[in-house]
Amino acid sequence: MLYNTAEILQERLEHIRKAAAYVKKVIEDNRLQPEVGIVLGSGLGRLGEKIQNPVIIPYREIPGFPVSTAIGHKGNFLVGKLGGKTVIAMQGRIHYYEGYPMEMVTLPIRVMILAGIKALFVSNAAGGVNYDFHVGDLMIIRDHINQLPNPLIGPNMDEFGPRFPDMTRPYDLKLIALAKKLAAQMNIPLKEGVYYGGTGPTYETPSEYKYIRIIGGDATGMSTIPEVIVARHADVPVFGMSVITNEAHDDYAEDYVNDGDDVVKAADAAAVKMAALFEKMIEAL
Repeated sequence: MLYNTAEILQERLEHIRKAAAYVKKVIEDNRLQPEVGIVLGSGLGRLGEKIQNPVIIPYREIPGFPVSTAIGHKGNFLVGKLGGKTVIAMQGRIHYYEGYPMEMVTLPIRVMILAGIKALFVSNAAGGVNYDFHVGDLMIIRDHINQLPNPLIGPNMDEFGPRFPDMTRPYDLKLIALAKKLAAQMNIPLKEGVYYGGTGPTYETPSEYKYIRIIGGDATGMSTIPEVIVARHADVPVFGMSVITNEAHDDYAEDYVNDGDDVVKAADAAAVKMAALFEKMIEAL
């Protein structure tokens, strides 16, 4: 079989443009212009509840858009005011483990980029591989280790960014400094570490947790990194935060099991602090 990379590129770009055109029309009809994009991870919908007078755009209504099937993911764009600025938030992300190709997993980010965002805030629920991390901790993501397929594989979309984007600082140092400053003022303790991204949907084995810790991971999850890569490809600054929802160690009791419902409950409880911090950060931008 022969592959025409020019045709593949054109098809992908048209797919993105059609979805973006629909979203932009809804936004413009409501006289809004998003400045900040937000990705709300598992159980972290509480931040979405803080968005004022949100315009709701269900994913199922957007042409060619994937639908989120993960626990705790509602599947909407929310556009409204947060911290005095107009934001566009993903109320539920798309995961590779759901069976979608990477171009679909990252389509929402490219739509937000075309909608005009100037910064991206990403959040997730993650297992704390670092022995110093405990359920309910908030971890600033300072770097990541990617074991998911790279979303930039294939013909490069030059209108978004270069063929070989730099990833020396995937998470914006100024935004990290701002988070630390505001968290100190708000008496919100923060951890800081490296996020390891795997495909899922299985949780890792104890030996895999040990491996992740040995190679430098502090927390592990099944998302986020493809979104960050696509944002950085387009030179959009990124701030990332993980809510530690389980202690991902390799010394479990014999009767221990990881439970997806428990992950969502733990994320929801910790999201109150994260939502407050995100709001203050956006206000300070």
